[in-house]
Formats: sequence, C-alpha cells, structure tokens
Amino acid sequence: MRYVLAIDQGTTSTRAILFDAEMRATAQAQEEFTQHFPQSGWVEHDPADLWATTLATCRAAIAQAGIGPQDIAAIGITNQRETVIVWDKATGAPLHNAIVWQDRRTADLCRDLREAGHEPMITHRTGLLLDPYFSASKLKWILDHTPGARDRAAKGELLFGTVDSFLIWKLTGGAVHATDATNAARTMLYDIRKGRWSQTICDLLGIPMQMLPVVKDCADDFGETLPAYFGAAIPIHGVAGDQQAATVGQACFQPGMLKSTYGTGCFALLNTGDTPVTSTHRLLTTIAYQLDGKPTYALEGSIFVAGAAVQWLRDGLGLIKAAAETQVLADQADPQQNVILVPAFVGLGAPYWNPDCRGAMFGLTRGTGPAEMAKAALESVGYQTRDLLDAMSADWQAEGVQPVLRVDGGMAASDWAMQFLSDIIAAPVDRPNIHETTALGVAWLAGMRAGIYPDQQGFAQTWARETQFTPQMDDALRQSKYAAWKKAVQATLSV
Repeated sequence: MRYVLAIDQGTTSTRAILFDAEMRATAQAQEEFTQHFPQSGWVEHDPADLWATTLATCRAAIAQAGIGPQDIAAIGITNQRETVIVWDKATGAPLHNAIVWQDRRTADLCRDLREAGHEPMITHRTGLLLDPYFSASKLKWILDHTPGARDRAAKGELLFGTVDSFLIWKLTGGAVHATDATNAARTMLYDIRKGRWSQTICDLLGIPMQMLPVVKDCADDFGETLPAYFGAAIPIHGVAGDQQAATVGQACFQPGMLKSTYGTGCFALLNTGDTPVTSTHRLLTTIAYQLDGKPTYALEGSIFVAGAAVQWLRDGLGLIKAAAETQVLADQADPQQNVILVPAFVGLGAPYWNPDCRGAMFGLTRGTGPAEMAKAALESVGYQTRDLLDAMSADWQAEGVQPVLRVDGGMAASDWAMQFLSDIIAAPVDRPNIHETTALGVAWLAGMRAGIYPDQQGFAQTWARETQFTPQMDDALRQSKYAAWKKAVQATLSV
C-alpha cells in the first residue's frame, strides 16, 4: 500500500490527488461545479455536486495511476471551511443547498447578536468574530427557514456538518459523523480552549447539540469507505480544513512561521504554538492543527477575494479568457496610472470585518483599460496581505513573526503577483517546490497515521523552496502606494 489519496474539496472545484510513498503527486483529476447565487450576497452549492465530483475525481485519479484500491494506504480530506450542510440522518438527503463561507445573508443576525452584547463571549470561546463568514449563523438560518427543521433537529433526525463531515458520512455509508478540530474551530460553535462544543453558544442560537459531529484529531480514524465506491474499503486517516492543511503542507510547525494561501480568497496563518493568542487587531484565533489530542494554535487573517478578483475579470467582465493573461496585461499597464481595486464583492474580511461594504475602483482615467484593471486586481492581493501581516506583527510581538512568507495556492504561480507581494510587504516570499501544499498537508496527515510517511520532524525536512522573491521596490514608492490603498479602503468603508 504505497499511495495516499487526497481529496481537496474546494469552493469552485473538487480535486483528487494520489501521492506515492515519496509524497510525490503521481495522478490527479479535477472537476469544477456550479456556483449558485440566489440573491445578492448569497452563495450556495448543491451538496449533490460536491459528492458527485468527489467520487468522480477519486475514481479518475485511481484509474489514471493504473492502481487498485489495495494500493492505497489511506485517504485524507481537506475542504472549503465554514460552508454548512444539513442532511437527513436516515436518508442522507440535504435539507437545503450548502450555504457557502462567502455567503452574507446572516449579516443582520450577526449585527443583532453583536448589539445584544454577545460578541465578547463568543470571541473568548471560539477565537472568532461575530460574522456571517462562520458556520453558526448559517446553520441557524437553515433551521429557521426550512419548515419543520427545528422539530426534526430536536428529535435527532438531522445532522449538521461542514463539507468534510458530509463527505465522511457519505463515504462511510453513514457509519461515521465526525469532523476534525480545525474544521470545528471554524464553526463559531467550538470552544477552542476547552476542546469541545459550546453548550452556551448552541443554546443562544437554538442549535440542538445532537446535530453536531464528533471532533477528532487531524490524523485519526475517520472510518473507512464503502467497498462499492472504489472496489475495496479504504481507511480515512486525515482531515483538515484547507487553510490548516496548507499550513501543515508548508511545514509551518514552529511558532512564528507564517504561510499565505492564494485561492478564491487569501488566508494567512501564523503559528503561535500551544497558546491561543487573543488578537487586538481583529484577527482570528484558531487551531492550526491538532495531533495526539494537543492543539497547536494560530492567528489567522482571512481575505474573502483574491483569485476571485481574477475570476471576475474573466467571467464578470470578459476582459481575459484565462487567469494567466493577467500577468501579461499587468506588465503592459501604464506605470503612470495608479488604479486601485478594493475587491469587497462580498464585504471585507480581516482586519476590517465589514460585511456590508461592496467593491470599488479608484483612479480611473480615460486611458484606463484591461491592462490597468488586471494590474489593480493582482495588486489588491498584495495590499490585503500587508494589512494582515501588519496586524499579525502587532499581535505577536513577544516572539516575533519570522521574516519569510511561505506562499501557495493557484495565484502563487504568478511571478508578477508574488514579486509585487514581496515588494509591498518588504520581505522575502518563498514558493515551494510542491505547489499543491493543501493536498500535500492532508496526505501527510493520513499517510503518517497509516505509517507510510515520516513523523513531523521528518516531514519538515522534506520542504524545499522553488523560488524566492525579494523586495525590489523603492521604499518611498512602497509607502506611497500602500497609503493610497488605505485611503481607498477607508473611502469604500464609508459608503
């Protein structure tokens, strides 16, 4: 059994990657699925699409590798976090479309809870802010807006889960209803200090605790797949939310180590060791990973729109046909124009946390065209990352943030974007040899549990850098551009 199958269920697509005994990706398959936008600010997925693409990509990757299920030691699952699914315990039928992490429909509910004075208690227990981003308010919305749901939930007929839980339940034929500590920590229902679901918060929101999954370590026994799916039963041994899986995949195991993942959104995590650090700059306190019952904590900054800004140029405006074109266009942009895009399409995340503001573009002239807009989209990711790193440095003064940022995700492949990132944060940016760090992280968790991959220290020694980007920008220009960004953000927030 020389392989580990990593399932990477993301916001816009599902991928399955097979890693061999040397942790090399040997086969992979990917399928996009439909995004549903029922109203402005609402984002949903059909759970049937998540399940169908998971099965299809896993089968395709196995077939591509020319191996059988007996060759696979374990499965690891990493997933889009915070997205909520409620399903029938007896039939597995979803009650409602999955409400995606980007969805803002519960902004008023969160505001009411905040005005009622509940945020300090919630933040102390969960490390999170009262925001529609997290699972709890979405779950309450489904229970409040689906006829009969509350009664059925109280009777134990309904189950709640983030996407990992739903896939585990489906893969095991309903035998296992579980999640891991990293996904639990993103629900706004989990006490990250005590390591258990919070009865107080569940009572506040009217959520029956029997709906909630069992919480396990990231490397643990999550049951095994039904033989019918892949030809034999395969154990599920690793689970982590996508950003935590990337933190593991980047081997950020020492306090002060920092990674940033650039996918649909951008998520920076700073390892703070065995102590949860309370942010005074509106960052999140979360669990980076949990092994042998011991959580390692992190400060996290969450940006809602990173790669999604490039998707907007492609799908919304039709300015490009492929994401790679942005790099070419950015090189062609007029350097005399300083066009700034504040991509608040679904509000702004850290450190602003404003769900109501919307995107804006500043500095437009008659000469502004696709090149300048593409450059602005790429630069917006660098600006937002600096916002996060400045806040982290202020919160983590005791130990100090290590000066090198490790990056991954689809947008990290853009040399232009990564060079600008290094320029605007005035620090080196390291891109690893293995770009698929999210899948690699959960593959290592599963393979380590299965006994075919090295321990934590051995895995850290395998990390290797492909490219380092170092700051090239004049400091005066850097400060001028960042000041213009901050001014644009304030103008956006004030509307």
